[in-house]
Amino acid sequence: MEKTTLIFVGIIASLVSFASATPGIATFYTNYVPSACFGSQDLGLISNKDQGKMIAAAGDALWNNGAVCGKIFTVTCTGPRNPVPHPCTGKSVTVKIVDHCPGCPSTIDLSREAFALTANPVAGIINIDYNQYAYFTSLSSPLLLQ
Repeated sequence: MEKTTLIFVGIIASLVSFASATPGIATFYTNYVPSACFGSQDLGLISNKDQGKMIAAAGDALWNNGAVCGKIFTVTCTGPRNPVPHPCTGKSVTVKIVDHCPGCPSTIDLSREAFALTANPVAGIINIDYNQYAYFTSLSSPLLLQ
């Protein structure tokens, strides 16, 4: 019993240490293929309505030699980075990393559709908080670490 409790406490402590959102910068792009993660293959942007266009490219800070490919992130606008007042919609967006944006000024370069859900595209660049989903083999769905 003590061993089970200790393991449970260890798991909770690990989750708490990764739970805070990370500040960053987001921009948007409109040319979705080919991608650095998946080449020229169809990413399901037209045929797969479940995935839609909720995708993003990782800036150099996240790229890690492609290790971030396929990872899922939740992105929330936290404020402007330019004179466009009040760009945030108050909504978060969940995206899949499908590409690399080398030299981009942003942490995450969102698809235009994803950017528009969290901010006014006229802003072009925004401050964000982002969280990565964590997958555990014992769970059937992703767990968002917040």
